[in-house]
Amino acid sequence: MTAQTSLLAGLDLRAEIDRLRKERNAVILAHYYQRPEIQDLADYIGDSLELSRKAAATDADVIAFCGVRFMAETAKILSPDKTVILPDMDAGCSLEDSCQPDQFRAFRDAHPDHIALTYINCSTEVKALSDVIVTSSSAETILAKIPPEQKIIFGPDRHLGGYLNRKFGRDMLLWPGVCIVHEAFSETELLKLKAQYPDAPVAAHPECPPHIIDHADYVGSTTGILNYAKATPARTLIVATEPHIIHQMQLAMPDKLFIGAPGADGNCNCNICPYMALNTLEKLYLALRDLTPVVHIEEGLRLQAKKSLDAMLAMASGTVGQGDLGAR
Repeated sequence: MTAQTSLLAGLDLRAEIDRLRKERNAVILAHYYQRPEIQDLADYIGDSLELSRKAAATDADVIAFCGVRFMAETAKILSPDKTVILPDMDAGCSLEDSCQPDQFRAFRDAHPDHIALTYINCSTEVKALSDVIVTSSSAETILAKIPPEQKIIFGPDRHLGGYLNRKFGRDMLLWPGVCIVHEAFSETELLKLKAQYPDAPVAAHPECPPHIIDHADYVGSTTGILNYAKATPARTLIVATEPHIIHQMQLAMPDKLFIGAPGADGNCNCNICPYMALNTLEKLYLALRDLTPVVHIEEGLRLQAKKSLDAMLAMASGTVGQGDLGAR
């Protein structure tokens, strides 16, 4: 036991977090992939951009983002006057790691006739180098508005990009990144599970590889998967995304059975996001107590990154078209 852990051992962490939340005028955000005890105390639970927009609309002085680094950075982009803290600054993302800004800049420079349609799972620097950011819930709406003759770079998730290419008959140039969580699902084990539960539909996140998507009855974002679980008459559902979302499903639908899609070892343990798991109640308490680790973004970089987020929001809402964009 570390000295820090020993000092925290006698604390009622839930009560202390509630106390600090009030003292700091803080809003606590939790992504669906956070452990249940963090979800249960959050003010808002949801997808990354949805959470950042909700936090921006509050009068909170502090945003405690229980998620990963790019999510906390997105919150800071949208709420520059708020203090944004992340319980563990090492909570990164394999997609972000796969797409370093200098490499992405070189890739863009090599394809000057392409616009960059970039998944939100990337750094602020890569957002600043992009034309339009997309989420898993907005990507189809935005891509449908871009003329087929317009050449596109899509990154950093090649599986989401490949899914969009197949669905829309596009030929986007794909960055080769993958999510280590969704990459871990096993087709063989999924087929065994489907045989065991033949009436159970499969809901999959589009970050999954094609051999998982091909067996899915529904493909969509985490919020979309949750809504599908509520809407389907099926009493059992196989869920092919990070399994902590099942906590919200069980709370909303205790009479249904939700089964996480298995990894190669026949269970879903390998599909727990190791980055999301870095956030704990202890670290959240310390972050609120000390207001650190804090997210800092240089203002010029923030404004450049915000342009690509604003372009997404405008295109998704129908207030701007692709004609307002241009290849660099």
